[in-house]
Amino acid sequence: MKQYYFLALMAAVYISIYFTFPQLFNEALEGTYSILLKVLPILILVFIFLFLFELFVKPEKVIKNLGEHAGIKGWFFSIGTGILSSGPMYVWYPLLSDLKKSGMRTSFISTFLYSRAVKLPLLPVMVHYFGITYTAVLAIYMLGTSVIVGSLTELFVNDKDR
Repeated sequence: MKQYYFLALMAAVYISIYFTFPQLFNEALEGTYSILLKVLPILILVFIFLFLFELFVKPEKVIKNLGEHAGIKGWFFSIGTGILSSGPMYVWYPLLSDLKKSGMRTSFISTFLYSRAVKLPLLPVMVHYFGITYTAVLAIYMLGTSVIVGSLTELFVNDKDR
């Protein structure tokens, strides 16, 4: 029930805007429709990917490689896949949520999301503008910080709150 409070609050805000500022409501509705049309093909692809994931990846395998006892392999896998991942962030949320339900550690999810800041295709551009030393130091710092952020997230987030 708690998870519906935000939805109820947003519905109340939209209803109040509809009656007080109908023009603003219509603009918001048109904007939402426009975004939905842009996102829909990506969401369809995500749902196909999720279907295939559910079909072929067993929870035991996720727990073994990304669970509590994954060890250093889980950290490297989270960092590596975070660097190699592409596309908008919201596309990854459903898959990460499914992985979480299958046993993936919270720290690995945070590490994956944080590591996305380091993009291989952009590193040569960064080297061109800032030099190799700066780029290497910053990339190492960001990847090291991703592990710290992942550890802190797991420390402070109680997964039973969801």
